[in-house]
Amino acid sequence: MQLESDTNPLATRKSRTRRLSLSSPRLLVIEDEPSQVELLRYNLTKQGFDVRVAMDGEEGVEAAREDPPDLILLDWMLPNVSGIEVCRQLRRDKATREVPIIMLTARSEERDKVRGLDVGADDYVTKPYSVKELIARVRAALRRPAARVADSKLVSGKVEIDLDKHTVAVGAKNVTLSPTEFRLLVTLMQSPGRVFSRDQLLDMVWGITADVDTRTVDVHVGRLRRVLDGAGGKGLIRTIRGFGYALASD
Repeated sequence: MQLESDTNPLATRKSRTRRLSLSSPRLLVIEDEPSQVELLRYNLTKQGFDVRVAMDGEEGVEAAREDPPDLILLDWMLPNVSGIEVCRQLRRDKATREVPIIMLTARSEERDKVRGLDVGADDYVTKPYSVKELIARVRAALRRPAARVADSKLVSGKVEIDLDKHTVAVGAKNVTLSPTEFRLLVTLMQSPGRVFSRDQLLDMVWGITADVDTRTVDVHVGRLRRVLDGAGGKGLIRTIRGFGYALASD
């Protein structure tokens, strides 16, 4: 299989949009338990999704890179390559950087959830899960916009976002963000100085509210802040204690 690590992320996003409008959304399930595979395949196919399956981490990475799906359901505990490492590799690859990833796991402790989000997962579902809830989360992830602005560029202070090219620069230095971090920065930059509560950011960036707590926001803001700080943008994101976050205004 030929890997397409140099695929243009904007082209990937546009291709994904065309597929969603012209055919059934294409899902990749990366799961090694046959009973879970059949449960997911049956219920998702019944809802009109086009489902592909990979039974281990290596196969999942290869399948996602060769033909990027519209969304990935990724089990944490996989043979050969763990779900965490699969997520990390897919977020580093231009061909799959835009693809929403929902992690499936029996791990329920907060530190495990934080770790999954920290490597770039968009959402996290704990086994055993409600099939109806999982399908609702899949649909919500597929509906999320890449950005909520009409102009091709956003500029605030030393930060510039090119929405067409899906690039972010701090001063003269380009930085790499996950899809969720990108949406989060776009949301903050649309209203510099405005204080957003954690609940507002959950609604605007993630687009879902069921069983998603505010710790999700804290984890992604922390990652975004570290990236911006490391590129010379220290202090750009302000924490409003007890409420939420804001982008420092000029």
